[in-house]
Amino acid sequence: MVVSAGISAPSSTRLLADRIAQKTVDSLQDQGRIVATKVIELGPLALDIAQALVSGHPSDGLQPKIKELAAADGVIAATPVYTAGVSGLFKSFCDVLDTDLIVATPALLSGTGGSSRHALVIEDQLRPTFSYLRALTVPTSVYAAPEDWSAPSLGERIGRAATELAALMASGVAKRIADQAWAGYQHRFAGNATRAEQTAADIDFDSPLMRLAAGGDPIRKDRTSGA
Repeated sequence: MVVSAGISAPSSTRLLADRIAQKTVDSLQDQGRIVATKVIELGPLALDIAQALVSGHPSDGLQPKIKELAAADGVIAATPVYTAGVSGLFKSFCDVLDTDLIVATPALLSGTGGSSRHALVIEDQLRPTFSYLRALTVPTSVYAAPEDWSAPSLGERIGRAATELAALMASGVAKRIADQAWAGYQHRFAGNATRAEQTAADIDFDSPLMRLAAGGDPIRKDRTSGA
């Protein structure tokens, strides 16, 4: 799954994401795996994202994209860098996601900007965001300034990062982490995370709020009878 916050046409951010995605697909196909890629373009969703930030409820246009992201086996995040910071559109999209949406999902971080001076924005701002969302970010990030597009080193970084993402996706470690540690993460009831389809078995009926709702004593104390 590619998530691109590029808004120009053509978009250098989308171009970078597409190159990374193709390298990742090639690496996975070399291992005999069948791969399908999807793209979430955030530009056309800008109004929906803004409304979701205010209302707390994704629109009918945004909700399916969030569901697609929740089901992804891997994520390539691509953002332009403006004024020494990640795109506000990209950050706002992350802000409307459930915090457990991409738990243990392999993720590759990338960005584009007008100067090489912004290269560390990916590490300084984007990686902490994905750490908060508890994704498994690969060690190598990819940043492209204008002078990088004609340099062989960009292709080398893309190849290294894509190989790391493909290896993490193919390893199955993400599923094992989620299977073994899912209960230890904070979850939003009836959220969008693939594993968040909660049932009555997931509700603590013995909590003070649930006892009160059932007409009981919210401050129940264990009592023992004495002679």
